[in-house]
Amino acid sequence: METEVIYLGDYSIADCTGCEGCRDTYKCVVNDDMQKIYPLLVEADAIILGSPTYFYNVTADVKAFIDRCYCFEMFAEDDRSVWMGIHEALGGKYAVVIAVCEQYSEEDMGYTAEGMAKPLEALGYRVIDTVKALGVFKKAEVLKDEKILEQAAKAGERLAKTLKLRKEVERKLKSVILQKKDATII
Repeated sequence: METEVIYLGDYSIADCTGCEGCRDTYKCVVNDDMQKIYPLLVEADAIILGSPTYFYNVTADVKAFIDRCYCFEMFAEDDRSVWMGIHEALGGKYAVVIAVCEQYSEEDMGYTAEGMAKPLEALGYRVIDTVKALGVFKKAEVLKDEKILEQAAKAGERLAKTLKLRKEVERKLKSVILQKKDATII
């Protein structure tokens, strides 16, 4: 599988202004580094999104990223309570969420994991797994925790297996559909 790692802190991402400039095009009108990330999101079959816990929630960088994905939402013209993410409309995508907290109690993590998982689900991602790394404070400290590394590896394996299964199902469905078309032509 091809992967690409990006660090949101390396990008200049402005806040969503709620201008609705994306309403008809599904493209954000704010011209900043998020424009470099959008094609990656459209192209990728899956993402792994992670954040440390800052005051019981995701970091400002992650929040800005999530908010700027609003352009991938579609609403019914006459009823904004009817909506879906473009990824859902195009067949769905997959995600793994990783939340990190310096405290040892999951309660102290607050809404970090959910603050990533819920918006991703609204955008049409199926969250395959959530990894909650507790008791981690210093940079790279998580690399010393075999239990967390094992959880992350298993989440990645499940994501890879899910993507492989999707490709297999797509291939089989195309074969079945083609066989049905051939049978009806006779």
